[in-house]
Amino acid sequence: MAVTPVGNPYVESSDLVANYPGASEALAERIDIVGVNPFANAAARDAAIPSPVQGQMCSLNDDNKGYRYDGSEWILFSGAGPGNFTNTATGTFSSGGINYKWVQFLASGDLIVDQAGFADVLVIAGGASGGAWGGGGGAGGVLSTNIYLPAATHTVTVGAGGAGGSGGFNGLPSQIGSYAITVGGGAGATVDDPPHGGSGFSGGSGGGGFDPGGVGGSGFSTFGNSGGAGAGGSGGGGGGGGAVGAAGPSIFNGGNGGAGTSNSITGSSVTRGGGGAGGGRSASGGSGGAGGSGGGGAGAGAGAGTAGSANTGSGGGGGGFNAGPGGAGGSGIVIVRVVV
Repeated sequence: MAVTPVGNPYVESSDLVANYPGASEALAERIDIVGVNPFANAAARDAAIPSPVQGQMCSLNDDNKGYRYDGSEWILFSGAGPGNFTNTATGTFSSGGINYKWVQFLASGDLIVDQAGFADVLVIAGGASGGAWGGGGGAGGVLSTNIYLPAATHTVTVGAGGAGGSGGFNGLPSQIGSYAITVGGGAGATVDDPPHGGSGFSGGSGGGGFDPGGVGGSGFSTFGNSGGAGAGGSGGGGGGGGAVGAAGPSIFNGGNGGAGTSNSITGSSVTRGGGGAGGGRSASGGSGGAGGSGGGGAGAGAGAGTAGSANTGSGGGGGGFNAGPGGAGGSGIVIVRVVV
């Protein structure tokens, strides 16, 4: 028995008849490895091939697709294709002749991927709180991308918004395992920052500053935008996912929060990640700013700033005159979409 240059066995004329069964078996085993053998579904394939070897190929009748074993898992011939999750889908839709399903996480949980492949994801971190008589809170970082997810149970973390109150607090990160992560929003400056003129904190989007010289915090360019500067006795608006926060327009009026960003991962356009507005000074005829589109909290002229909307990653509004408390930041959200 001889073999071809690539290792396929064949019978030579010099072989004895007794060699034929062994040669036939070797050829059949070789075909099992290099041929594209059909199976009804993945379960039937795995039962027939409990120990696949790298480079082995097959096709599945239930999806009419071909697969190759890469040494650790079966992947589509053309490379990794769409992944699949077994979580109950939150919704489905069709666009451009392609069918999708998606699942959203409003709180931390597990994403169960039974077929490795690519998925569209939207990951928004928790928004920051506004400062006490200060700047608006920055929105949590917004990440919209396509990632490869291996077959496994992945921990999904939905970041909490920064707590409202006498100070400003950053939002917390949101993530899908180690495959997609974004940082929380930066808190707005507060009147208690000594001396007055505190700067906003940096984050996914930056918090607004307070008083003269109080600059807005920086936002990460891939996740959000910077906060606005304060002016006199007012706070700047927190940065949003789609725009920077506005500076305080006068010494009495707070700046508006930066606009959020729209996303159509669920088939419908939804705006999230608005910046919180800066607080103002109603005792002198001023007022707080307006929250950014996408759930940003409003700033107060007196009293407490408004909280950012839950599960939008929006910033809370800055509190008003005489150290009114800042509004809490909105919690984040994670959405995963796959082709079906």
